[in-house]
Amino acid sequence: ELKMPQYITDIDVSVNEAEQHQLRKHGFTQVHVNLNPEGKGNTIYLWYKTSDCPAITRIQFSFTDKMKEGLVTEGYHKVDKNLNTGNSGSPIYLWFYKGSSQYDVPIVELDLSTDAGADATKVQPLWERLPCDLNRRAGGNWIYLWVKRETQTYICDINATLNSSSDANLFRQGYIRMDEDTNRDAGGAYVFLWYRQTTDSQKAIKDLQVSTDQESKESYENQNYEKVEINLNEGTLGTPVYLYYKKNECSKDPIKMITLILDPTAVLPYINAGVEVVEKNLNEGNSGFREYLCFN
Repeated sequence: ELKMPQYITDIDVSVNEAEQHQLRKHGFTQVHVNLNPEGKGNTIYLWYKTSDCPAITRIQFSFTDKMKEGLVTEGYHKVDKNLNTGNSGSPIYLWFYKGSSQYDVPIVELDLSTDAGADATKVQPLWERLPCDLNRRAGGNWIYLWVKRETQTYICDINATLNSSSDANLFRQGYIRMDEDTNRDAGGAYVFLWYRQTTDSQKAIKDLQVSTDQESKESYENQNYEKVEINLNEGTLGTPVYLYYKKNECSKDPIKMITLILDPTAVLPYINAGVEVVEKNLNEGNSGFREYLCFN
């Protein structure tokens, strides 16, 4: 008989042993990584269920009230458990959505990485890394969620927002928000990058560049790069930072994954894993986190 594909169809979180027991009883599978740093706060685990029901296609995180607004409007399901329960980190919540648009591709597997060096080895076809550190502001390891899709996706559109007013609209259009602020700790606006995926490599973006000065800005414009109109350094004292992309670049492969690196020790392992790290600090000229955009 034909075996139905198994998709991730439910995600939950346990913040104590009683909840672990309940989820196990209800057929959930545990991802064996404690989401809290050693000795800080509760022992927290991520759980998922697979079936042949409609698949989860998008996962988002929120760590501010503003980040929740568009998710609520668009009917994303919130897992109402703070991933930083019991510690002083940002209150992080996981949200998921089962979409059926051309930009939605079923998620079939989840994984967590807990160290930068090992992190880069997960850069494989079908996998993407969500850029929210699940230990955000809690100290301890950098923990990232990786999702594997049923078929290979490519980045076909890229966008940026300065506040949450257009979030709902972008979620509705099939965009995934990159849940880390490109102005992190720099003062200024909360700036988020967004991308949309396609299974058609012909529609893919082939190259991404970042300008941190007037000269590079002019250079990319002269080479017919498209510019994302939002200054990724908006409201800080730093240099204006812009993202540029190009689709019609014959010499380059279609981009499959895009993520952010905030851990300086991750840069080299990522480069060694064949990932393009754009070594232009998204917080150029201010005292915020050094952040790099990278893509595969």
